[in-house]
Amino acid sequence: MPTDPTSTLESLPRGPGGPGLDLTGPDPELLALPAPPRQERTVTVVLMAVTAIAALWMAIALLGEARYALSPGRPADVGDLAPLRPTADLANRYVRAAGLLGTRGAIRYGRAAEGDSFRLAPVAGNPALWVEIRVPEGFEGPRFVPPSTFAGRLVPFRSAGIRHARLAAEVEEQTGTAVTDDAWLLIDGSSPRASRWAVALVALFLGFAGWNLFGIARVLHRVRDAKQA
Repeated sequence: MPTDPTSTLESLPRGPGGPGLDLTGPDPELLALPAPPRQERTVTVVLMAVTAIAALWMAIALLGEARYALSPGRPADVGDLAPLRPTADLANRYVRAAGLLGTRGAIRYGRAAEGDSFRLAPVAGNPALWVEIRVPEGFEGPRFVPPSTFAGRLVPFRSAGIRHARLAAEVEEQTGTAVTDDAWLLIDGSSPRASRWAVALVALFLGFAGWNLFGIARVLHRVRDAKQA
């Protein structure tokens, strides 16, 4: 007895891969899945945003030293420091100079993870110009004689960077001497070659910030897709 193909197809069970697959209604198994954790997602986005902002801030704070690392490696001779009044064209430049250091306002300090110590003192006869010198480990003491010739980075005191951010306040706290707003700082021994670490760190922080911003964009894009669905 001949059979009707249409009635045979209609009698087949409906399901995935079957000829009677129904695509008009939502999948009950998908509807039964739990909703995505909104609170955890929000915390993740906030943490990634804070990390990106911190990385960008560090990159901006090190930008001056990174630019100095890319400057010419031959120092400019500026002569005697006592009569020197630096101008904008000398900002963030590698210079060579000579001069005597004063004692009023001079301080001594160290940095974490460094065995050497540092001294900061104004130039004798020029209180608006300060010099930072590095004292090798084991040479610090009452008999230490500071040098009279210097070669290093010349920069406005307030723009010296994150490693010197607290120096002006430390001078005032320890000695009562105020560092003027127009003061300049000569960082002895800081050559462009020795500052190349700043370029690497700026690139690292920018990459880290970009990675976090890309992750935030992906998370928010998935949230919008879920709402549209």
